[in-house]
Amino acid sequence: MNRKKTYLSTSVLFLIATTLSFSILLNGCKNKSNTAYVLTGDTIVDGKNLVQLHCTKCHSAVPPNLLTKDVWKFHTLPSMGPYLGVTPYMDGYFKKDTSGVTLLEWQNIVSYYHKLAPDSLTPAKPPVKAVNDFAGFSLKTPDPAKAFSFTTMVAVNPFNHKIYTSDGSASVLQEWDSNLKVDATLKLPSPAVNASFFKDEKGAMNGLITCIGQLEPIDFPNGKVLSVNFDTKAEPTIIGSELSRPVQSISGDFNKDGLTDWVVCGQGHLKGGVYLFKQNVDHTYSQINITDEPGAVKAIVGDFNKDGWPDLMVLFGSKNEGLTLFLNDHKNGFTSKRLMNFPPVYGSTDFQLADLDHDGNLDLIYSCGYNYKDSRILKPYHGLYIFKNTGNWNFKQQWFYPINGCTKFVTADFDGDGDLDIATTAFFADLKNNPSEACIYFEQDKPFSFKPHTIPVSKYGRWFSMDVGDYNNDGKPDIILGNYSIGYNLQPGLSIFWSKNLPFAVLQNNFKK
Repeated sequence: MNRKKTYLSTSVLFLIATTLSFSILLNGCKNKSNTAYVLTGDTIVDGKNLVQLHCTKCHSAVPPNLLTKDVWKFHTLPSMGPYLGVTPYMDGYFKKDTSGVTLLEWQNIVSYYHKLAPDSLTPAKPPVKAVNDFAGFSLKTPDPAKAFSFTTMVAVNPFNHKIYTSDGSASVLQEWDSNLKVDATLKLPSPAVNASFFKDEKGAMNGLITCIGQLEPIDFPNGKVLSVNFDTKAEPTIIGSELSRPVQSISGDFNKDGLTDWVVCGQGHLKGGVYLFKQNVDHTYSQINITDEPGAVKAIVGDFNKDGWPDLMVLFGSKNEGLTLFLNDHKNGFTSKRLMNFPPVYGSTDFQLADLDHDGNLDLIYSCGYNYKDSRILKPYHGLYIFKNTGNWNFKQQWFYPINGCTKFVTADFDGDGDLDIATTAFFADLKNNPSEACIYFEQDKPFSFKPHTIPVSKYGRWFSMDVGDYNNDGKPDIILGNYSIGYNLQPGLSIFWSKNLPFAVLQNNFKK
């Protein structure tokens, strides 16, 4: 009886918290949308102006041609309506108050998208035809597991060269040796999605493990960040808790006091943020919210304004998608500058900075393809992008390779020729018609030019996670792919043709040094 009462109380609190956060966000959008607009009678002119006036309060405007008519009508517009005070009902809409847009304004927005959106999206044509081969890699796999594989993380420890994985159903951290055998297992509070490895002041091997809490995009702040001592096997230390779907933790001495601090990306759903956990003299941590904006998927630390203090660059992959620079103000705080904006249908997933043309400016490598939102169709603008840094963090698109549902990428000089190569995975790939795009190796032959190789590993798993590291200690970077075998199906009627119980696969680097 007590258990039922406890469960009921927890459920009610969860529903109240979720409803409250959703209500706050909706009301915020409605309150911002009170600027009067005089309709001209031209649906296209009015629709475009109304979208610019109201929809850009929360994110970049979405051009009609980025989605199909049916997706706009049955999915995206009904999802957008409540943010502007309009409620979908059957095949139409109604309003219950005067907040947000008027019903006539909303009907103009709906008509605008319906008139200009295409019936279907034309697939993008790759700039270079890919070669289907293993390039310079060979496939290594552990023994299949008895249960289905829901691998949410793969990570290579650069100090001991071991592979660490986490499973979404069992919520464990597993340590694998160079023979791909399990060395140790640690129970976690929820699935791990990120790991950072370091040695403490005593030289002990440690890992900071980011446990997401909820994989699904809902607001339930039960994520945790744990410090694990792999040498002593002591009980993990909690660095941060009650976090909204944390997906990455990255280190830096942000106040230059000689102690390691951590920045955590809380992707969240409607609520989230980027959090600084400042280490105190007694080795406890104090949390400072850098921003309360949800959607952060990745952060990179660097001295981006060259003032001698570590700054942050953060990619937001949902809601107000884009790249933001957070400059250290030398007072435990940051000032923000938006560098790039992306439409919210892009589903930004990953980014890195590298000077690809050796001009002294760090260029942007960027991927998009998260496709679990309300527009689950194949999108020709998903894929891998490169933007040239023309100076002062101004970016200009230089290269694009279409990859449906591109999820993650890693970079390294895999072939040992002195330049940076790229490998990608696509969890939301076109698995019906083009499963080979699920893993592609891009061999750089000159600045901003790559030769693609589709690696034939689609039958071994559905690649959700990815890392690069030298797992066999031969001095060459290898690629680790994590298999989340079942769930999140984008294409109805798709039959599973990949392994359901192989936890991960290794693409061992066999390029000659």
